[in-house]
Amino acid sequence: MIIPKEPKLTGAQLKEVTEIVEEYGCKIQEIVGHHRTIYAVLGEERETIMVNRILGLAYIDRFDAVDSPFKLMDVHSELANHRITLGDVIVGDQPTIIAGQCTIDPKNPNYFLETAHAVKEAGATAIRGGVWKPRTMPYSFQGDDSSMKILIEAKEQTGLPVDTEVMDQYQLEVAVEAGVDVLQVGARNALNYSLLKKIGELTADKPIKVLLKRSIGMGPVNEFIAASEYIAAAGNPDVMLCPRGTQPTMDGYRNYPDESITPLLKEKTWAPVIVDPSHSVGRAQYVPSASLASMSYGADGIIVETHCNPKYGIGDDPKQSITPDVLKKLIQDINAIWEIRKHYNQQAKVLA
Repeated sequence: MIIPKEPKLTGAQLKEVTEIVEEYGCKIQEIVGHHRTIYAVLGEERETIMVNRILGLAYIDRFDAVDSPFKLMDVHSELANHRITLGDVIVGDQPTIIAGQCTIDPKNPNYFLETAHAVKEAGATAIRGGVWKPRTMPYSFQGDDSSMKILIEAKEQTGLPVDTEVMDQYQLEVAVEAGVDVLQVGARNALNYSLLKKIGELTADKPIKVLLKRSIGMGPVNEFIAASEYIAAAGNPDVMLCPRGTQPTMDGYRNYPDESITPLLKEKTWAPVIVDPSHSVGRAQYVPSASLASMSYGADGIIVETHCNPKYGIGDDPKQSITPDVLKKLIQDINAIWEIRKHYNQQAKVLA
């Protein structure tokens, strides 16, 4: 990983560095960070002569070899200083709450717009809304392109960033063109490496965040982080990790809640962790407890399905969406846990 002395290499400097690494079968991936740009060397970056030639350039500060399979997402990489901003919130500085409907009903847009205003009033950071939906059965409602206009209208009316799931390149291109702020990669596509690379490529020069959910059957924590590395290595480091429950299921819950992996993730990667309690437990009455558990484990926030009138929702909303009133109380409780965590973290620093 190449770190220049200035915040960014000039065009001529980047050309010179690229020519050097290509001589050794490597390539450069430019990663635009919050304060500076770094240059990942993809390939065998330990070639001594290559490293020495780069270090000999007057405009290079240092060349860091990362002893980790995650060159970019590792907690010790240069990107550990990278910060992801969502609206007015720096993720990790305060609780990040993404809330809204599972599925936007194109026949009843006012439900979504009303929900959007309600979650803003409750204190949410961003609005979620499903334009397209992955369904187990091909006969179930799959979403509708027209719902994108409703999602963007909610963004314009509330001023909040918006999140939606994309499942293929067509949906990705539509969402990017429309101005979606957070691209959600669902559990079914968490290991779709071609899609992950394409997302990184198409959003590399844009202020678009990616919320990567954990695959339903994903095993080791390293596999989850490695999936996020695909997005970052393709050019976009603005990746947030989202535990959302795995299988086999726990009796009574939709999935097996996996919020407890948050500390394990934070030991290995700098990426923020935004837990999805709605899909973990799958029932509205369990969502508040699952949300608070997530925050107690150290999550940076939650993405929670919320509907102004769940019984009239479509998709998962009738069974697992909480109401805005419940969300408002939940956010208050999350803020209280956040303050308790800050107290314990300060104590730990003193004892250290």
